[in-house]
Amino acid sequence: MPPGRPYVSPLREQGATRTRELILRHATELFAERGYGRVTVADIASAAGVASKTVFSSVGSKNDILNRIIDQGVVASGYEQATQGVLALRMPERVLEALAHGTRLGNQSQFAVHEAIHKALPVHEDGEALLERATAPYRDALRAVARHLHTLDPAPPCPVEETVDLLWYWFGPLGWRTLVVESGRTWERAEGVLCRIGVAVVL
Repeated sequence: MPPGRPYVSPLREQGATRTRELILRHATELFAERGYGRVTVADIASAAGVASKTVFSSVGSKNDILNRIIDQGVVASGYEQATQGVLALRMPERVLEALAHGTRLGNQSQFAVHEAIHKALPVHEDGEALLERATAPYRDALRAVARHLHTLDPAPPCPVEETVDLLWYWFGPLGWRTLVVESGRTWERAEGVLCRIGVAVVL
């Protein structure tokens, strides 16, 4: 007889999933507050109320944890759905208004993730790869919006790649961080500022 399939307990699987989510949530908060370099696996375990060996067995090393945080943050930002909504618009000004609103929602909802990444870059063993992992989908989405703008009337007066750079400069994570964290604006006010700048500069 063929060997039986090993039994997998649904309750155990659910418990393991909840433990991973708990660990990642507390790790994100700690990385955002203290900085990646100042947080240990033991700190994460203590905040999550589990043993350090549970962190390693459930999520992996500190670097593994950061990568999981990035991957989850990219998906949770809702960028794909927001981008599709922007690309459906046919008036350039409405496109930029929707882009300002969509990137605001993504950055606001994933603020702790962005802070964790921002504070990890100076001390991470491979900061360049980390930055690429964290920002590539975001930049690809803005590139799609830039190309869309160049199919509309009036189109931006500069080349497409320059439009991509302008959108990244204003609507990328650092643009939002500058206005909200460093300048103390509310997310709503920052959205208005970036929208007005985007319309004035890009168009």
